[in-house]
Amino acid sequence: MTASARPASSARIWLGPLMMLGGAIAIGFAPIGLRLSHFGPQATAFWRFIFALPMLAALIYGLGGRIGRPSLFAIVSGVFFGVDIALWHTSLKLTSVANATFLVNLGSASVGLIAWVALKERPHRIWIIAAPIALTGALLLSRGAGSISEGTLAGDLLALGAAVMVSLSIFFTKLARRAETGLHILFWATIAEAVVAAIASGVTRESLIPPDASWLLAPLALAAIAHSTGQALIAVGVGRTPAAAAGVLLLVQPVTSAILAWRLFGEVLTPVQIAGAALVLLGVWLAGRR
Repeated sequence: MTASARPASSARIWLGPLMMLGGAIAIGFAPIGLRLSHFGPQATAFWRFIFALPMLAALIYGLGGRIGRPSLFAIVSGVFFGVDIALWHTSLKLTSVANATFLVNLGSASVGLIAWVALKERPHRIWIIAAPIALTGALLLSRGAGSISEGTLAGDLLALGAAVMVSLSIFFTKLARRAETGLHILFWATIAEAVVAAIASGVTRESLIPPDASWLLAPLALAAIAHSTGQALIAVGVGRTPAAAAGVLLLVQPVTSAILAWRLFGEVLTPVQIAGAALVLLGVWLAGRR
């Protein structure tokens, strides 16, 4: 009985990290969808959130749950994530996919420090090694292309602001997961995100009305892949994974984005970037071991 219990316990331990990895790979498609979208960056985010709402509701009810009242933590998490997306989507227009994705993922890696200070969730010793290795790899991945195009600094600053927002979003999601399911949190957070995206679209004067139905295809794909799949896996997985490890696991995202951008947009990976991707994966593997 003890022998049979061990595999089940091991499977439960790995379930959260596997969800985080799957979610990170799925949201790696987000910058690709933005590049393919006919909408402006803020309008793309708005339609992504709007399309995701019925998908998330179907998931909740399909799994036997229901949509109750939101917690303050879920709404706050959504507001921070909405601002994160607003800043990040703008940065993607001003800098490379790999660069913007790396900088915003600094926020993911910093979640472990925030949880350590605020929640007394002390990370395992291996995190002190895994996080710098993964971040070094992500830095090589973003900077290894060599030349820096004009306007990159503005894009980098916006991406750094997005990093702060995403770290706060993950932190408040972690708090909300103490009392709510991940999908319930994500549903209400998505409503808050849609409101933020609508405001950002108004500020930047981006039209939300598509002149043609084909304009909705890219946001619909983002809603299905990046949000209803990627964000859902992360929202559920973060409650089953130590915050420090979760932040490192999310660094798989820039690797996914860079590989997709290589294949779709011709942003060829240099040997330095390939080495960086390998370091990211090494850091993720080390973090996942615990």
